[in-house]
Amino acid sequence: MGRYLIRRTLFMILVLFVVSLMTFIIFVKLPSADPVERAVGRHPSPTLVAQVRLIPVPGLWLNKDVYFSYGNQVAVKDQIKERLPVTAALTIGAAILWILMGVPIGIVSAIRPGTVFDRSGTLFALFGVSVPVFWLGLVLLYIFHFWLGVSPGTGIPSDESTLQAVFQGTPPLYIPILTGRFMLPWITVAVTSAAFYSRLTRTNLMETMGEDYIRTARAKGLSEKKVIGKHGLRNALTPLVTMFGLDVAFLLGGAVITENVFGLPGLGQYALQGIYQNDFPVVMGVTVVGAFFIVIANLVVDVAYAGLDPRVRYT
Repeated sequence: MGRYLIRRTLFMILVLFVVSLMTFIIFVKLPSADPVERAVGRHPSPTLVAQVRLIPVPGLWLNKDVYFSYGNQVAVKDQIKERLPVTAALTIGAAILWILMGVPIGIVSAIRPGTVFDRSGTLFALFGVSVPVFWLGLVLLYIFHFWLGVSPGTGIPSDESTLQAVFQGTPPLYIPILTGRFMLPWITVAVTSAAFYSRLTRTNLMETMGEDYIRTARAKGLSEKKVIGKHGLRNALTPLVTMFGLDVAFLLGGAVITENVFGLPGLGQYALQGIYQNDFPVVMGVTVVGAFFIVIANLVVDVAYAGLDPRVRYT
């Protein structure tokens, strides 16, 4: 296992290097990607372009000067540090919610096929995979904020010191405030994922319950609860580990649609602003952060497989 982790860590470093290099080449070194033109905007005057060209431009992609935003000259790493807690709060809350929603629905649908519970789970899955994320977010905002008035609006007020304290590590005293601010975004992200997880759990569990070792466990006199919980779910949920790891990593790289619908200053909103403004350092920074979370998630998933399935061994 130790050698395997070392190899995977070296491979992870190589992947991040390649992603950084390719992103830099695409946005800076290609003929159509002039950093000066990206910095001055879409319709600059010749005088402004000439003035900007007088500013020293780093020639090596590893030069730290590359990682300052063209728009406000603020270090991209500092902006990412400020916005990452918002994206992390959105991701963690949504992940917990879609697991609590999707997996139980899938289990009930699998052990009671053809019943009203199974049909309800199917309807929920169809709704979840069909509804656009931006539409669901806007509908939730209209119902709970504009109509019922029980939920905060979009954005995070700068004077909401208690919410800022949560992001800075304050004890769980302010968790209700965090929950109130992020509940609608959590639901928006979780519905689609929960739909996929419920269908995947149902399919895998129904297939697992037909295996020979399940019949053997029943023949030994084990209760149906133990057969499902101890033998069936352990193998049925293993494929969900891969899906869960990649989903969380993808969201940590920025939930672009949800963050913009709800005005959350996270990595997704930051990346979209960088794209609109042709701000290469911003796009590259968020891209590398997203790639980092994905390769880390792949490593964690591979290690988790060994714990879930004793047959898996890494050498």
